[in-house]
Amino acid sequence: MGITSAFRRYHRQFAIIMCLPLALTIISGITYPIFAEWFSLSQVAGIMLNIHSGRIFGLEAIYPILNGLGLAGLMITGLSMSSLFRKKRSLSTTLNEVSRKETARR
Repeated sequence: MGITSAFRRYHRQFAIIMCLPLALTIISGITYPIFAEWFSLSQVAGIMLNIHSGRIFGLEAIYPILNGLGLAGLMITGLSMSSLFRKKRSLSTTLNEVSRKETARR
């Protein structure tokens, strides 16, 4: 198994695990100011703030850390799969590889 396929597997697992906490953080972060500022619904805004900070689950001490670590893991595995950090090949190297493959087929 190559390193790229390992990172794809880890990225897929991180994404499945982090989907719900990140969705809750995003939705509650967006809706909090809407309820608090626009509609002046302070009780609903308070619930959104409790969800956003993890207080509603009793995880307010570690919820932001877990979200941050999960996002960092997704970022690292995602960037490693991109072509940003791959060594660029010169045109002559690529042409030599193609000609070697054609020679090997004959």
